[in-house]
Amino acid sequence: MPISSSTDDVYQTELINYLVAIDSSEAMNEALESLLTPAEYQEISKRLQIFNLLRDGVPHRKIAELLGVGIATVSRGSRALGTSHSLLDR
Repeated sequence: MPISSSTDDVYQTELINYLVAIDSSEAMNEALESLLTPAEYQEISKRLQIFNLLRDGVPHRKIAELLGVGIATVSRGSRALGTSHSLLDR
């Protein structure tokens, strides 16, 4: 039986609540290492760097080159920044 989208929403809310309750960078690192594979952790870290570099005005192609990601990944980050103003405040 597939999981419903409302169940997915509950799971995502639980994940968010779990992460925001973490009170130190060491504990956050431990939690992320437990939840994610090393490759997933690296990819999420790169996505954050994409946001930072876009915010700093670095061109898409340069970001792709610096981080070793595809231009489509950078473009996706750019679209996400365009729709979420809170990402700019980080």
